Amino acid sequence: MMFVAALLLAGTALAGDRPVLNDLHLNIVPRTSDEIARIAKATRQTKDFTAPEPFENNPAGAATVRARTGTDAFSHPSENISFARELDFKLGNGLFKKLWVTSPSSTLASDGLGPVYNARSCQRCHLKDGRGHTPEGPDDSAVSMFLRLSVPAPQDDPLTQLEAYLTKLGDDVDRTRPEPAYGGQLQDFAVAGHAAEGQMRIAYTQREVPLSGDEVATLRVPSYSIDNLGYGPLAPDVQISPRVAPPMIGLGLLEAIPAADILAHADPDDEDGDGISGKPQIVWSAVHNQPMLGRFGWKAGNVSVLEQSASAFLGDIGISNPVFDGAAGDCTIAQEVCLRGPHGDNDARGTEVDAEGLELVAFYSRNLGVPARRDMDAPGVLHGKQVFYDTGCVSCHTPKHVTHRLVDQPEQSFQLIWPYTDLLLHDMGEGLADNRPEGRASGREWRTPPLWGIGMTQNVNGHTQFLHDGRARSLLEAILWHGGEAEPQRDAVVAMDPADRAALIEFLESL
Repeated sequence: MMFVAALLLAGTALAGDRPVLNDLHLNIVPRTSDEIARIAKATRQTKDFTAPEPFENNPAGAATVRARTGTDAFSHPSENISFARELDFKLGNGLFKKLWVTSPSSTLASDGLGPVYNARSCQRCHLKDGRGHTPEGPDDSAVSMFLRLSVPAPQDDPLTQLEAYLTKLGDDVDRTRPEPAYGGQLQDFAVAGHAAEGQMRIAYTQREVPLSGDEVATLRVPSYSIDNLGYGPLAPDVQISPRVAPPMIGLGLLEAIPAADILAHADPDDEDGDGISGKPQIVWSAVHNQPMLGRFGWKAGNVSVLEQSASAFLGDIGISNPVFDGAAGDCTIAQEVCLRGPHGDNDARGTEVDAEGLELVAFYSRNLGVPARRDMDAPGVLHGKQVFYDTGCVSCHTPKHVTHRLVDQPEQSFQLIWPYTDLLLHDMGEGLADNRPEGRASGREWRTPPLWGIGMTQNVNGHTQFLHDGRARSLLEAILWHGGEAEPQRDAVVAMDPADRAALIEFLESL
């Protein structure tokens, strides 16, 4: 894997013509040779399913929080946070929940909403710090779901820095641009006096999937449209991708996994012949002004919690910040009225949320604790774990990682964690394809989502909707949508003994 080898070269110099993907967002203490050996042993995949593994009850290491049965199960700080840093967590929580208002306002620290937006606060999308859901009716606005928009880039369009870099790597890049009139995502709300961009509509058809044991599962197949367009017709070649807000737990720990460890799992050309071709997402960092490994978002389009938070402020709420400072949010040059709309950049903050506020929200997001495992020694759970491993699910849902040793993030420093993800891009087949490329991700590729906490979705959010657009109404339905690289695993679940299938779901519900 020459590509991966080049990326793993140490230092800040070029690896041939390729910049090195360093973890520039972290203040790292290098691992010793003894630590490397210990980590290799600790992260080795088990072959013993007679009992839980050591430390398996704490999926976030020392940061693991006590499992709770209420709706606040995802809203507690890392268990190993200090008293002083817990105050920063609470301040960040306040900003995460804060409802932004239209400018000008007497509350200058809270104005700057829009002019067009998807939500008035971070919490309105990440409900109870958990998972969003699909509309429950045509007028349901509390869905924490939106549509990404783009169009193919014209051939004569200048290359962006990221596109130039990917081309240098030899990638066949599907180049895209924001939709000319509507920008990068559909904004379904607007401040007074302005038009929302439009309204997302979803229609479902049903498809039955026969299973072994005379069982039948029914999948709902979505189709998407937009009506009430506020700024003229969409481009005829528009690419639409639905996105449900993912859960927030454990983000700081995912951010602290060494890029080298993630890249070590990559096999973009499937050189080992196992049918799994995970590849790293590469993103241009707005903070560090160079390519970095993508980790966050359904297609791993952001490099760090800070940049993920900054892009959500701008794109979802219309709030400018030190990383993305456009006062009009996602408004385009075709939306002149929107560009002239009210904004809150004209006070002492400089941007509508300042650097301190952005960092507090990022700190809060990094430190939302992962709940402890439940029932992990139950016979059904242990059997389901073996089914999960034997079926090959761990080829993408890598069980264990050890985070970097960090100077200034004690909560995330040198923790053995169990997120069940490789953070790589995988082809998930035509059934899940959105046909909208993003960076190195094709229209069929998605980042492997972490599975920790997935069994508590019903407790926290009152539903069991999964996948990038919430189409799956159960964990079994989510598995049955797998295709592409995961098609053999999906087919194995369809064909296996119903008792094994039930045990597999029992294991997932214990995570």
